[in-house]
Amino acid sequence: MGIANTILLLGGLGFFLFGMTLLGEGLKKVAGSKLEIILEKLTSTTFRGVLLGTLVTAAIQSSSATTVMVVGFVNSGIMKLANAIGIIMGANIGTTATGWILVLAGVEGGGAFSSTTMFALISFIGIILYFFCKNQTKKNVGMIMLAFSVLMSGMQSMSGAMAPLKESQAFLDFIAAVSNPLVAMAVGIVVTAVIQSCSASIGILQALSVTGVISYEVAVPMVLGMCIGACVPVLLSAIGANVNGKRAAFVYLYFNVAGSVILMIPFYLIHTFVGLDFMSATATSIGIAVVNTVYKVLATAILTPCAGLLEKMATTTIRDKSGDEDSEYEDNLLDERFLSYPSVALEQSGKTMVQMSSAAFKNLRKSIELMSEFHQEKFDKIMSREDKVDRFEDRLGSYLVRLTAKELTERETQTSAKYLTCLTNVERISDHAVNLAERAEELAHKQVEFSRQAKEELQVCFDAVQEISDLTYAALVENDPAKAHMVEPLEEVIDVLTKELKARHIQRVQAGQCTLELGFIFNDCMNNLERVADHCSNIAVALLEEADTHLQSHKYLRTFKAENREEYQRQIDLCAKKYYDALNAIEAVAEIK
Repeated sequence: MGIANTILLLGGLGFFLFGMTLLGEGLKKVAGSKLEIILEKLTSTTFRGVLLGTLVTAAIQSSSATTVMVVGFVNSGIMKLANAIGIIMGANIGTTATGWILVLAGVEGGGAFSSTTMFALISFIGIILYFFCKNQTKKNVGMIMLAFSVLMSGMQSMSGAMAPLKESQAFLDFIAAVSNPLVAMAVGIVVTAVIQSCSASIGILQALSVTGVISYEVAVPMVLGMCIGACVPVLLSAIGANVNGKRAAFVYLYFNVAGSVILMIPFYLIHTFVGLDFMSATATSIGIAVVNTVYKVLATAILTPCAGLLEKMATTTIRDKSGDEDSEYEDNLLDERFLSYPSVALEQSGKTMVQMSSAAFKNLRKSIELMSEFHQEKFDKIMSREDKVDRFEDRLGSYLVRLTAKELTERETQTSAKYLTCLTNVERISDHAVNLAERAEELAHKQVEFSRQAKEELQVCFDAVQEISDLTYAALVENDPAKAHMVEPLEEVIDVLTKELKARHIQRVQAGQCTLELGFIFNDCMNNLERVADHCSNIAVALLEEADTHLQSHKYLRTFKAENREEYQRQIDLCAKKYYDALNAIEAVAEIK
């Protein structure tokens, strides 16, 4: 093979792999962001998992990608290993779709309907859709058409470059050397391990079949080896995963190895003693696609009843040294494998956001309780929970920043922005809760306390802040705009309330009813409570901003108050009456005394 053909081969391989990547990405986008979520939730039985794995892999054109995603689910604890096995099996069947698509590259028609003309037409339509349509779905369809044309062009280039190999004595000697089934299988494993795609290596074999010198004696074991080689990227993805994540990767390895051994031994026994005439025939692109499909369907049919055995093998190989099967998975929810699948990454970010919010708002509630009665054990738990919130902020913040560097839809970008905003404000709420706990500790250690009236007034403010924090947490967890709308009126009331309480306490200090030291502590408590309400307002605005794409947070108050003046004022009046009546009652009792 000359230099020109070598360049043509390398260029064709480049087009082929690039087109394959683009095709998978385009199909994922058209299939919708819920594609990966279906994998997570609809795997109650092995058979259902096989069907789902087949469909999803056929859509994204990569069994390795599907299995890597499943490793991430298992690693995160959101999918059990037993449920993942069916998807792994189905992924092997789904990836055969690529081989059948590539068969089209060898289909020739007469005149204007040659495959080259057809691919050129598809490419032209794809360019029009991709560059001139504003609708994102049509643009994605255009990308698929372009990717398909690039893929087929690469396939044809490789086939054209390899055609002269049938005249090469060195190539013929190589084919003779790999006629041994074990050698052919080893070659298939190595090629796929290097390319890291079974579909791509099958495509290269199909292109190589154009030489007419490859028989099924070479093609069949090579296909089996390629299926085993596809395990390499999955095993690499499991590096750094937890015990169950590693087990999922080994299930994929054992499935492919067992499938190859179980089918290869009887197949070659029959061929040895009976003789299979087709094995000496020249392999074709269609024949290779058939071998690939039949092997994977048979392997799945045979091994599906053995799902429990595969799980046991993986569990035996990767032992849980800690022995804790019920350990928390909070640190693994943000699995890096999900960054390639933004919809999954955002769902996991949302779950992490809920965990972080739960810890932060629990800190606030416990800190308020400490102001009434201090316990060192409760204080220590608050400080420990604050460390947890800080870890959440660091991990989730860096995860979201990395995610925003990916190609996101407009909706995914808005959701990511919402989480980034909420992240900062939730962390600050936990900080203010710690400040309150430290003020409670200060009061306890100095053995001083506020006057009865100051305590009662503080409790009114505590109740208001507890209400706004409960509203905010519910709105965040449920993603409820209606509850988010109720936050801002209460925040305004709390602003006025804290100012009023500060003024009253200053009067008590001036009247000698309270010490200056207690005055500073009281004022600090008010500042922290006011800031908690402000951060709750920021979170509510972020939720509303995502719900209404035309809303901008810096215009929220002006827009909302203007468009909902009467309802907004009504909510303020209700909140004001509730807490001001309580204050007035306290003041009335104080005057009577």
